[in-house]
Amino acid sequence: MAFRTATAHWEGSVREGAGTVNLGSGAFSGPYSFQSRMNETANTNPEELLGAAHAGCFTMALAARLSQQNHPPTRLDTTATVHLVRQEDGLVINQIDLVTQGVVPGIDAATFQQEAETAEKTCPVSRALAGTKITLQATLQGA
Repeated sequence: MAFRTATAHWEGSVREGAGTVNLGSGAFSGPYSFQSRMNETANTNPEELLGAAHAGCFTMALAARLSQQNHPPTRLDTTATVHLVRQEDGLVINQIDLVTQGVVPGIDAATFQQEAETAEKTCPVSRALAGTKITLQATLQGA
């Protein structure tokens, strides 16, 4: 089976320092810092990267499920909102909200919801995040 790598480099203290993250494929390399993690900046952060991974994995899992049911999607769009909160023992990701919208000919909203729920439970990133609360909102749009 496949394996994937990513690297991170950091220099300096947590508040004043900065680093870069790199995907092993070379598809992305970008700066990150304490400021990009705690404030809105043009740089990335671990939570944003996790959200991208989760949204991408879930969307592919949903496309696979729909295709297996002979209803390949025309379009699927998913947003993952990652919640980073401070607790007594430090920062924690306590929730990820997935919001997906799809155009899928030949199915009804209830079937789309059911397939989305199964995709959320079975995508590898959701499984890796089993200790994190994950919410799902799935909306079937007209073709």
